[in-house]
Amino acid sequence: MAGIKDYTNLKVAAHRDQIEYHIKEILNLIGEDTEREGLLETPARVTRMYEEIFAGYSVDPREALGVTFDENHQEMVIVKDIVYYSQCEHHMAPFFGKVHIGYVPSGKIAGLSKFARLVEAVTRRLQVQERITSQIADILDEVLKPTGVMVVVEGEHLCMCARGVKKPGSKTITSAVRGGFQNDAPLRAEFLSLIKDH
Repeated sequence: MAGIKDYTNLKVAAHRDQIEYHIKEILNLIGEDTEREGLLETPARVTRMYEEIFAGYSVDPREALGVTFDENHQEMVIVKDIVYYSQCEHHMAPFFGKVHIGYVPSGKIAGLSKFARLVEAVTRRLQVQERITSQIADILDEVLKPTGVMVVVEGEHLCMCARGVKKPGSKTITSAVRGGFQNDAPLRAEFLSLIKDH
């Protein structure tokens, strides 16, 4: 399967002219001169950007994991520091950070790059961080059927840093646990210890 970066949002591509028109109208309504040189191509540039940053709508996140492999590995597997960029559904402002995934296989594993593809498929759409965390955990639990899954997501939200309370540098951390991680405090502690920056 191709990576998410090979996709664009097909709806945006199909309605490019309408989206460009409305972006130009928004620029006019906030008081800009859309005929000045710096803004002449802005509606087209923003539309092309939307094709990319909202590409997740054109992909089924479950398919991002691709082919799984039978493997009798029963110890924890961690893929950490997967960088993501998303858009807050409340303000359409960017937020970004890192995803850390841990799971204990029960006979199936996925290629390591597939975890990054899953993260991109889930985050390249209008989102909230809490939902991203749960969706990644649920999809891994559904597709790989592991003994347990734990996902930790760190995020810095521009809707909190650049507007409103204006607190740059503040981070939000969310977690989701499934299966064996729910009742095994030492397993959770091991995961959290291993994803820390040392």
